[in-house]
This record gives sequence, C-alpha cells and structure tokens, in this order.
Amino acid sequence: MPRFRRTALAAGLTIALAALSTAVALPAPASAAPPTAAVALGDSFISGEGAGAYTPVVDINGVAQGFPGWTAPNDNAFFCHRSANASLHQANLPGIQNRFNLACSGGQPHDIANASQARTNGRTVAAQLDQLRAVAQTQDIDLVLIGLGSNNSSFTFGSVAEKCANRFIADAWTGWWEFWAYLNGPVEQKPCTDADLATAAQLSAATAETTAAVRQILTTLDQVDADGQHRVVFQDYTNPLPLDLNPQFHEEDSRDDTRDKFRDLGAERYAAGCPIHRASLAPGHRFSQGLGGIVKSTRDTLAAEFPADDLVYLNVQQAFNGARLCEQTSSPTGALATPIRLQDGATGTFVTSLAGKDKIAIQRIANTCVSYFQTCQESWHPNATGHQVLGQCLAGAAVTAARAVSCVRAGNGTISVS
Repeated sequence: MPRFRRTALAAGLTIALAALSTAVALPAPASAAPPTAAVALGDSFISGEGAGAYTPVVDINGVAQGFPGWTAPNDNAFFCHRSANASLHQANLPGIQNRFNLACSGGQPHDIANASQARTNGRTVAAQLDQLRAVAQTQDIDLVLIGLGSNNSSFTFGSVAEKCANRFIADAWTGWWEFWAYLNGPVEQKPCTDADLATAAQLSAATAETTAAVRQILTTLDQVDADGQHRVVFQDYTNPLPLDLNPQFHEEDSRDDTRDKFRDLGAERYAAGCPIHRASLAPGHRFSQGLGGIVKSTRDTLAAEFPADDLVYLNVQQAFNGARLCEQTSSPTGALATPIRLQDGATGTFVTSLAGKDKIAIQRIANTCVSYFQTCQESWHPNATGHQVLGQCLAGAAVTAARAVSCVRAGNGTISVS
C-alpha cells in the first residue's frame, strides 16, 4: 500500500476512534510489564567483599559514595563493598533482566529493617527493606539471594577471623613471657577453640535473630512483588581455609606452631594467606557448619510459616574444595578466597611479606587494621574467581526443583549443584 494511502487510512481511523470514544468509554491500554529482577540482600559474602571492582553505594542521604580514601571512617557507605564481580552478577540467570545488589559488608539481621548506622559499627546506608521496596517500584522481583547470619549481635565473622589470626601472629613473634601490644589489649597465644568462636547459646540466639529478620523480608516481598512469584535462595557460607594445611606449611626452620616463637613459619603462612594455628582449623570448620545450621534452620522454619513461598537452601560449604588458602603449595595463587593482607598504616599498599620484621613492626602493622578496618576487611572472603564459582552455585539453585541443594567442587574443578 502506498505511503499516502496508509497515512490517510490512519487519519480516518483516528477520527473514527475519537467519535466512538464520545459514545463509549474505551478501555485504557494495558501497561507494559515491569522488567524482571534479581536482588541480593545480606552481608559481605553476598555483597562481594574481596572480589574487587567495588561500585559506588548510595548512603542514607541519597548520595552515591565512591571510594573515600583509606583514612576515611569505616562507616562510609562505600565500604559496604558491593562488587561488580559478586556472585549475583556472575550467575547465569535466564529470564532475569536486571540485578540489584543491596547487601552490605558487615550486614547484620538488624540492618534488614533498620538503618545500619543505628547500631555500633554500622554503615550509613538505609534499611535493606527500604532499598528493596524502592527496587520493587519499577521491577518485577523474580529471584532473591539472601546471605545472613555470619554477623549478628553475638558474634561477627570479622571478629572471629581477627581473633584467631592475631593469636597465631602473637604466638609466632612473642614468647610466652611477653604480651602482644594490641590496641584492644593483650592477645592470647593459644589456638582458637569452639567456645572462642561461638557457643551453642550464641548460635541459638543468632538463629532466632536471623529468622526474625528474614521473616520481615518474606512478608515485604509478598507485599511488593509485582506478580507475587519469586524464588528466595538462602545461601550459607564457605570456609576460606582447609581442614588441614598443605604439609609445606606445617613447619619452617624445624619449628611448628606448637613451639614458643616461630617467626619464619609465621611469615611463611602469612605470605600464603593463612596465618592460623593448625589446631584452630577444626573449630573453624565447626563454626562454618554452625553458620550453615543458622541458615538452614531459618529456611526450614519460614518454609512452614510461608507454605506458598518458593524457598531454597543453598549449601556452599564444599564449593571451594581443593582451592582453599594453603590447601595447595602455590597459595594464595589459585585459591578461591582472599589471603589475609594488612597495611603498614592506611597507605593503600598491602604488606605481602612479614619476613625479617621484628615484633614491634608486626604489632604496628596489625594495629593498622584496628584503627582503619577497611585496610584489611577483604581478608578471608571469596575473591572474584570464588564468586564465579558461587555464581554457578546460585545458577543451579535458581532452577532446581529441590528445596535444599549442595554446591560441590570436584577435584578437577568442576562444580555440581544437587
């Protein structure tokens, strides 16, 4: 049909419709469906701590905070460390058009319904539920990844890691008759025990706290999701360290970590990313299992309360098998977690070797982390490659028909979710 005839026809149709509309009210045109979205909520293992490529984070005043410098207060919103390499962005999620990382490094159950800055050591970001509601105004939320429980009012992952690493360093560089001149006071030189990490009572309290927070998430999702259809994946935690260190890291200069002072061994393990007593490893893995128990219990309790909701537990405790720090002789090269790395002052330059340094220098370096926590907060978190693995885990959990799945890394590096 010639163009002028199409134009004339369109004009005539417009006139006819206008006339018809004066007699009969025409129905309003259907609005376009909102784009589908995946959202991440929770703490550092979800936000992408350790994975680099951190993006600006909008603070509670609506201001996007970029990197503020190493000497800035750690409560700055940027130090939520939301990474473009986080598992949410790495996962293959067919049908998902947009992704929103609302998690925050150091996030606690408190931060779900409350502004993080309202608690001690919180960051200047709005409640994660408020951020979720804002996303739901323009998006159809189809997938939600939650990682919550490792930080709570009883204990935090960072404090546990700091405690056990500092005990090892203190033991390596000082004698039993000396004390570790740490800003928070003397440091023991004994390996960590189960009770040093989290007691049964603390794990129970953390479970109740986490369950209450996630209950608020599910209630809010049911209120704001455009079509009421969404899958919620409850991810637990990986341990950055193996059940035992590679034999290469057992002793140095004929000294192991049961001796008084073992500086060469201390320097070797720090360089490899695992400044830890071997005797602390088993309690550390039981702690990780306890965190998994928090997450699974939360999912199971809420599945009974929200029977119509699509809730999946994702166990990632074996996702880093064979590629944890100091599991291979090449560590930290090839590991899926970030090594512990400190700075000698808030300089931006990481200390990769402690060889040849005396006790005073070691104490000064360790105390930098106390004064400027951002200088060491990436330590023992999944790195960018680790988040690629966790992205595969999430992709499997997003499509499974099961209510609970485990993500396991085989000896050849392949990842399975079942």
